[in-house]
Amino acid sequence: MITHTMNQKIHSNSKAMATWLERMVKSLGNHSDRLNAINIFPVADGDTGSNLYLTARSAHDAISRLETESIGELLTMASRAAMESARGNSGTLLAVFLAGLAEPLCGVERLTAPVLATALERGKVRAWSALSDPVTGTMLSVMEVVAASARETHLRSELEPESKAALVEVLDAICLAAEEAVVATENELGALHQAKIVDAGAVGMLIILDELRGALLGHTIDPTEYSTLHGYDIQDPHIHQGVSKETGVEVMCTISLDALGAATLRGQLDAIGDSVIMSPVNPTEDGYRWRVHVHVSEADHALDIIRGIGSPVNVTVTDLCTHDG
Repeated sequence: MITHTMNQKIHSNSKAMATWLERMVKSLGNHSDRLNAINIFPVADGDTGSNLYLTARSAHDAISRLETESIGELLTMASRAAMESARGNSGTLLAVFLAGLAEPLCGVERLTAPVLATALERGKVRAWSALSDPVTGTMLSVMEVVAASARETHLRSELEPESKAALVEVLDAICLAAEEAVVATENELGALHQAKIVDAGAVGMLIILDELRGALLGHTIDPTEYSTLHGYDIQDPHIHQGVSKETGVEVMCTISLDALGAATLRGQLDAIGDSVIMSPVNPTEDGYRWRVHVHVSEADHALDIIRGIGSPVNVTVTDLCTHDG
């Protein structure tokens, strides 16, 4: 439940954002087992919580000693580290979302309602565009609903846009919207509806956004508040264990490509696999370093395609049917 007191102290600088990343890691670590338990989409491999936690930890570790007043610089460094070591679909999308948040925050030293709304919109756009075949009823839906809520709340507000009260108003609105979006996932994806659970990645995004609000407003999040979400109660079994597993492997790597090379690689990976995610990490002389993620039946085929276009590094191959959370 959203509550706040008037005249409370609002922390909205780069240190507060570093605190957010720290809190994100701790909370995702605490919730990883429950997130793993309800992870059945896109693959019932029970690792969404672990992937989100490990990716967030990489983001926080990268900025733990950084001294900067720029929120954008802090999040850019965090997102690049997260992207280079992102785990799975959920971790990759979290890294992409953080990269999008950072873009409009370059040089920004204090978060405000309009700036936050712009950043959330950019994060949503980056995440949706990174996927070749984005699916609703996932963490993408939470990003979309939250971005819309921030924009509408800011535009409707009668408060001074740069005021702390306006920022609180937007933070309250996006967390309420995120919770509603999570509940809605159960009826947006057939697999979730059949299992009578909400989406694991969507819950992860709710936790991340709740911790953003908590870090900025100085609130502690009650971990039991998520127990009412379908499938999320601690007494529920690991639901993913009862779902048929997808065969094949997850291939991830980082590769430097120009625009044509990136488009060519995406097209060829789309032709042989699923869950294709490609997102730029940072610019190079000839283009960008790209983080690549794909599910395929055989790793060698995908790696041959990737190596035919460039020189991949940070290559990982994970069997999709052996994850147990």
